[in-house]
Amino acid sequence: MKIKDISSITVDNFRTNWVFVVVTLEDGTRGYGESTLIGTETAVAAIIALWSERLIGQSVLDAAVIQASLQRESYWLTGPVMSAALSALDIAIWDAKARALDVPLYALLGGRVRSRIPVYANGWYVGAKTPAEFAEKAVSIVDRGFRALKWDPFGKAYQTMNRRDINASMEYVAAVRAAVGPDVDLMIEGHGRFNVNTAIEIGRALEEFRISWFEEPIPPGRPFEMAEVRRAVNVPIAAGERCYSRFDVANLVQARAVDVLQPDIVHIGGFSEMVLVNGLADSLSLPMVPHNPNGPVCHAASMHMAMAWDAMGSLEIMVTDVPWRRRIADEGCTFRDGCLELSDRPGLGLNLDLDEARKFPYQPHALRHFSGKLTNIRPPDAEAWYDAA
Repeated sequence: MKIKDISSITVDNFRTNWVFVVVTLEDGTRGYGESTLIGTETAVAAIIALWSERLIGQSVLDAAVIQASLQRESYWLTGPVMSAALSALDIAIWDAKARALDVPLYALLGGRVRSRIPVYANGWYVGAKTPAEFAEKAVSIVDRGFRALKWDPFGKAYQTMNRRDINASMEYVAAVRAAVGPDVDLMIEGHGRFNVNTAIEIGRALEEFRISWFEEPIPPGRPFEMAEVRRAVNVPIAAGERCYSRFDVANLVQARAVDVLQPDIVHIGGFSEMVLVNGLADSLSLPMVPHNPNGPVCHAASMHMAMAWDAMGSLEIMVTDVPWRRRIADEGCTFRDGCLELSDRPGLGLNLDLDEARKFPYQPHALRHFSGKLTNIRPPDAEAWYDAA
């Protein structure tokens, strides 16, 4: 159960880079972790390398102790780069522990409460520019069995939008709602774009479309401003993907800022931190739908949480990814009737082909959110990374 070696590799995936971690135990058992941080993945990899040596010889049975020690001894406790590195290491340690015990990782989280995970689609709109094109792609993805869709209709807006631009954004939402009908869930992404007044105006405009939530309407780190938006609109508010510890989540909850929590396991500190966040969400009957547009290890980790925890009733997935994702990762996921099913293999249930991964080295990628290139999220040859039943 003791750690013999830790290594990492950074892999291009078109819109960002995956930072994979491999923890190897003395008996040869491997555990895999993942993180990312758009634009600063090399910094995450550097922190992982800095910390790895001090973990050699420690037992993976002590995952939470290791995580708490790294947090404490960093002095800063949290923050995006440190928490991303911590997340990758922690996920790999939990994976190695579950593999060494020869059990699926969800067994370490309390056991299975469901076997099929309802999922909502992101990335279904690749290449769409007009309301009609968004509507056409929405119908196509619903025809494939998805019953919930998310996207950002706000172009390159930041802080404010005038009435004409708000109306134009609502045309996209109206077109998709009309195309898919009243029974498909729609989630509208804000990417932390707006000030309070603009977010309130947009939230009120969205009310007629009966959306499932308005996500991150204002920038992160402002829970009381988020709460002001929530009080003023009649649509649910979702946020939390840029929380970097349980303390950030607690601030959102204490401010009564959200209806849906969206922590990301590769940002918040891995399983050790998510266990604590889940307890908070469950005690308040607050739905938790983790941010999950990342790579194969992140997805597997999120699936295992969803299989074990009642607070997680659904999960985000990207409907396609770079074609080399299938070549790098053996994920064992099957999509059926709007849900994903996962194998019962030990640990996270996947393996990485590191030799294949090295064929796709780090590439710098610019942020798309405020450049008007939001739909350029996948390459032309993107494909489904899961099996369809």
